Amino acid sequence: MSSRMIFVHGSGFTCLFWHYQTSYFEDSEAISLPGHPQGKPCTSVTEYTDWMRGYVREMDYKGVILVGHSLGGAIALDYGLRYAGDLKALILIGTGARLRVHPDFLACCEEGTRDIGMWMEAWEPAYDLVLPELKTRLFEERMLVGPGVQLNDLLCCDRFDVIADMHRIQLPTLVICGSEDQMTPVKYSQFLASKIKGAKQVVIEGGTHLVPAEKPAEVNQAIEEFLGSLRDPVSAYPDR
Repeated sequence: MSSRMIFVHGSGFTCLFWHYQTSYFEDSEAISLPGHPQGKPCTSVTEYTDWMRGYVREMDYKGVILVGHSLGGAIALDYGLRYAGDLKALILIGTGARLRVHPDFLACCEEGTRDIGMWMEAWEPAYDLVLPELKTRLFEERMLVGPGVQLNDLLCCDRFDVIADMHRIQLPTLVICGSEDQMTPVKYSQFLASKIKGAKQVVIEGGTHLVPAEKPAEVNQAIEEFLGSLRDPVSAYPDR
């Protein structure tokens, strides 16, 4: 029986997305969701959540700190709503209570199943600020996962909506976003922080949707400070 901080990636990524976090935080791990690239992807956020819970129970982890980016953040929110007893805290990065996806992104992935070169070229600008030593490796992993799985994941996001349930989350929560995030803008994080009791919001200046891979020092510092607050109940819930 042990506690663990678990990082969950976003649409079309793998555990490699969290390289700078898992190499920094001891007793942490990043998982690759089913189909990324091994196995078959789930077809909804709730299915991914149930898979995640199966993993947590199989490993006999208790008091999990669940960290999710984008789709991974949706999984973390759903987990916190349905299986809060497994968790110690939530860390939500570049995500929202509702994740509607622009039709152009869906069309790009659908066309990418027929023209993978076009798909990679279309998404390349999103990696502009990713640190060079990780950028190439992330691209290689994205190719292995492929546009079909990313399309599947984005459709899962597009159907996700727990806006009406946010008040039910009672876990200590940190919400992080990049100031320049266009896919999940700062207002998404502001909403989460305003609806989850005691939640703390951190905006990383200059970061975009891939902020953990762009600004790892700033993201890791925010996480580290939050972990410190968990050892101090007064800091974790300043309004109680």
